[in-house]
Amino acid sequence: MKNTGIETIKGIRNLLEGKKKISIVPHENPDGDAMGSSLGLGQVLKNRGHEVQVMPVNDYPDFLKWFSSDVPVMVYEKDKKAVKEFLFSSDVLFCLDFNEEKRAGHLEKMIHRFEGEKVLIDHHPYPSSFCHFTVSEIEYSSTAELVFDVLAELGYTGSIDSAAAEALYTGILTDTGGFSHNISKNTFKVVSELLNCEINTDRIQSAVFHNFSADRMKLLGYCLNEKMQVFPEYRAAVIGLTKEELDRFNFIPGDSEGFVNYPLSINNIVFSALFIEKEGFVKASFRSKGDFPANAFSIEHFNGGGHLNAAGGESELNFQETLEKFTQLLPQYKHQLLKTKF
Repeated sequence: MKNTGIETIKGIRNLLEGKKKISIVPHENPDGDAMGSSLGLGQVLKNRGHEVQVMPVNDYPDFLKWFSSDVPVMVYEKDKKAVKEFLFSSDVLFCLDFNEEKRAGHLEKMIHRFEGEKVLIDHHPYPSSFCHFTVSEIEYSSTAELVFDVLAELGYTGSIDSAAAEALYTGILTDTGGFSHNISKNTFKVVSELLNCEINTDRIQSAVFHNFSADRMKLLGYCLNEKMQVFPEYRAAVIGLTKEELDRFNFIPGDSEGFVNYPLSINNIVFSALFIEKEGFVKASFRSKGDFPANAFSIEHFNGGGHLNAAGGESELNFQETLEKFTQLLPQYKHQLLKTKF
């Protein structure tokens, strides 16, 4: 961990002395890394005698509800009173897989008002200084990988059981697209340590990637056949989905997971975008190959951010205007896209 000093680790270790009441909050619309890192950390802390709850602001996809962890998960939108009571009676708050308070959605104000000690563990760039202790390491594949190394620095690896290892492995698996991007030697080193906990990787693979509804498969087919636009002259592609189209296929959270990656399977395509119409805004996801900076593109044009090859953002324009904006931007990046190597 290049950016995390010894004093930060000592400070976190001191926070966890004795039995503590601990809240763990992942980012809004939690994905595999957000839930995997949260449950992995939570399980270890529970194994060490702490009272722990994971509290996402909104529900998470069904394909992430199979974890073996027995750490309670309390969704804010389903039980606001209980979440508020537990959070404000906690000694420590861990914020995982997000770099600024607003990424916690409706929990933003409560995080800001929390009077106990706050710890941030995250791998996204440009963290804001809203926590007492910040572990921010952007070279990591995932927050789950980073959580493992934090636990190792704390001397807690002996408390990583199969349930914790399963959750952390899932976080790494999903945030690397099945070990296809943002990986390093350390990623595989951590994975090898997790495998020593005798986790069932075949079961995890099946639960994450082969656990969708028929409606989701039909939606994917519709996207690829009817909604994908390919721009070979720019080595780019885009998929856009309206609210009406989502409703037509009985969309539930998580159904569009991975859709943005499919155009990158096309020969010579190095940049892909997915736009999904939401209430009052359009959600954007970007993926790239090689050295084309999906994060810089998102930061500059779609109020977002992320990693070199995986980023997200949003647009306040209407759906059609957002798609037009994207296509109109491509000529500005033609030279960069054409010279991208991977």
